Amino acid sequence: MGAPWWVAEPWERAGPRGSTVDGVRVIVVGAGIAGVACARELAARGVDVRVLERSHTVGGRLAVHRHEGRPADIGAAYFTVSDPDFEDQVARWSAAGLARPWTDLLSVFDGEQRDEPSSGPMRWAAPDGLGSLVEDMALGLDVEKGRTVERVGPGPRVDGDEADAVVVAMPDPQAERILDPSSSAATAVAGREWNPVLALTAGYPRRTWPELPAAFVNDHPVLSLVADDGSRRGDGAPVLVAHSTGDVARAHDGEPQAAVPEMVDAVARLLGVPDVPEWTHVHRWRFAAPAASREATFHLGDDGIGLAGDGWGRSRVQTAYLSGLHVARALTS
Repeated sequence: MGAPWWVAEPWERAGPRGSTVDGVRVIVVGAGIAGVACARELAARGVDVRVLERSHTVGGRLAVHRHEGRPADIGAAYFTVSDPDFEDQVARWSAAGLARPWTDLLSVFDGEQRDEPSSGPMRWAAPDGLGSLVEDMALGLDVEKGRTVERVGPGPRVDGDEADAVVVAMPDPQAERILDPSSSAATAVAGREWNPVLALTAGYPRRTWPELPAAFVNDHPVLSLVADDGSRRGDGAPVLVAHSTGDVARAHDGEPQAAVPEMVDAVARLLGVPDVPEWTHVHRWRFAAPAASREATFHLGDDGIGLAGDGWGRSRVQTAYLSGLHVARALTS
């Protein structure tokens, strides 16, 4: 067996951005921001790329819940920008009206004691939810939704379908389930711990809480973050989104709905909200964020199997985007 195609005679296979890579076929498993960023970069470089997504929507953990048509972010709360490549993409979203600067102030609660808001990097939001940004990136790509992948193995192959390379873009525990144990990719994700979260969305009859774009909640038995979704959307709707602690998520893993009264009560106590929500929705994220960060921004083995996502680096939206971008560039450089 010869060297991988991205190693053997790269001058025949790849070139600078804008050139083509004729006859190369890549399968990307996972249509979150990392997988879609990877596929988009590959397509821009002339690669025949196909994306397989288990869900019926793209976006992964940039997920949106819609109540009577109105979106609320139930995955990532926002994103920040510090890398030129991601800044270029954000500028395109901003120019199209898909993303907007939200706030540079975040509060911190120690238990139920609120500290003064502190200034930090600009947090960005999306009027139609962060998932809309991934949908925009996916336009024109070959994305097969509702496609559950069982095995990624030697060849490389995805459920027996051969490709020149495969990129698995999902949390490590999910990747480990589908990777052939003999692959270096399986070794790279083995035993990696991820923390769970329950995301509660609650709609109230009126706004009664103090001005609060978003707040981290430290040393609290129930909550880890609260965001004012009306502020985040820019429509002033009386909607809050709260994230649980990992302990609460683990305790209610089998029945997330059972955590709603506890989380609603915790939000009421934390923010002094006197009203009962008119509606609630809870979403379970078993693999919300990695327990530890990595130095590497992606994995690419000699067997043609790559890995990307926010588990490669510090867990952030920008990290996931750059991970997909970098593995695509590694495959075509």
